[in-house]
Amino acid sequence: MILYSFRRCPWAMRARLALRYAQCPVEIREVSLKAKPAELLALSPKGTVPVLSADDLVLEESLDIMRWALARHDPHDWRLTADPQAAQAADALIARNDREFKAQVNLYKYAERYPQHSREHYRAQAESWLVELDARLAQQAYLFADHPSLADAALLPLMRQFAGVEPEWFAHAPYPHLRAWLQRWLESALFKAIMAR
Repeated sequence: MILYSFRRCPWAMRARLALRYAQCPVEIREVSLKAKPAELLALSPKGTVPVLSADDLVLEESLDIMRWALARHDPHDWRLTADPQAAQAADALIARNDREFKAQVNLYKYAERYPQHSREHYRAQAESWLVELDARLAQQAYLFADHPSLADAALLPLMRQFAGVEPEWFAHAPYPHLRAWLQRWLESALFKAIMAR
């Protein structure tokens, strides 16, 4: 199994999280986005990461890679199989993260490219999402259970990116449960392992 990855890419990050958690023996090939290898482009002409190549299987979307890994091995029920209603709600939350929050993070992080509004304006637009997640995390340590789920791992990389735009602001923002959740992930052995150079 080979995973074509880029260390700081949030989509590649979450694919690596799931593969590591599921104990899939995979070779990680770090890709230079300025000089994409021919073997990556042969597998996936769009040339984005992550791409997983396993036997006759090629997966080009991070969420597909995560679900494939968890179907192989899911020791702590990241798929929330014990609670199908929660699993459905988790899928909906991931879809909103990938569609709406991703767009907001881009505007906020690269505000100089979108001079129609200030960085503060773009940050404020994303805050309703932070409010919602913080309220959810006030009830339990993770988004859907007292243990991590697919949703937690899928949302983590974009939230890390958001928090890194203005770390001082995020450190004092009124989202203590969200901040604690993020910190727990960043300090976890799993996250440190997938971010090792």
